[in-house]
Amino acid sequence: MTLPVVPFGDPRPMRADAVRNREHLLAVARDVLAEHGTSGITMDGLAERAGLGKGTVFRAFGTKAGIFRALLGADEIAFQSEVMSGEPPLGPGADPVQRLIAYGRARSTFLMDHLDVLRATLEPGGAVPASGVEFTHTHVRMLLVLADLGIEDVDNLSVQLSVALDGPLLLALYNPPAPTARRVGSLEDSWQTLIERLCR
Repeated sequence: MTLPVVPFGDPRPMRADAVRNREHLLAVARDVLAEHGTSGITMDGLAERAGLGKGTVFRAFGTKAGIFRALLGADEIAFQSEVMSGEPPLGPGADPVQRLIAYGRARSTFLMDHLDVLRATLEPGGAVPASGVEFTHTHVRMLLVLADLGIEDVDNLSVQLSVALDGPLLLALYNPPAPTARRVGSLEDSWQTLIERLCR
């Protein structure tokens, strides 16, 4: 089964120089993100550090939030590639229930690792962008069907499970515990508990 890769950015073909500039800008943005976090990335600063004009940055991304959407999109495609062709149990070749557990754990980790970037993708007054929701829903539904759990309504169940792995909802609902708080579990552990109990 071929799963959809979630599209990000402008679907129109880009000139070769525009593609090179965009890739260079993304590489520089990743360096800045690693060094200074999301607050270190600005349109002017990115243009200066990349040695390109500010107009090139605007043409590549449109807005500051567009830079973060492009960064997230590239990581999203890499994540989906691991799911589709990586090592089991996340990739093909494992029992579907084990793959479902592995997917939810990996997806939760992905979202937690990208929380700041997810927040930075939000445009003031704009719609909340989805990150990989369609891919998650398709993949979760496929694994539920393969697991053959005797559940009649796989469609609605796959929607509900997918919502548990949705980035915007995580931003709205999840409050990370304070560093000094006693650790009693994680989102990854909670997902595994949910799936194990569902599949008994």
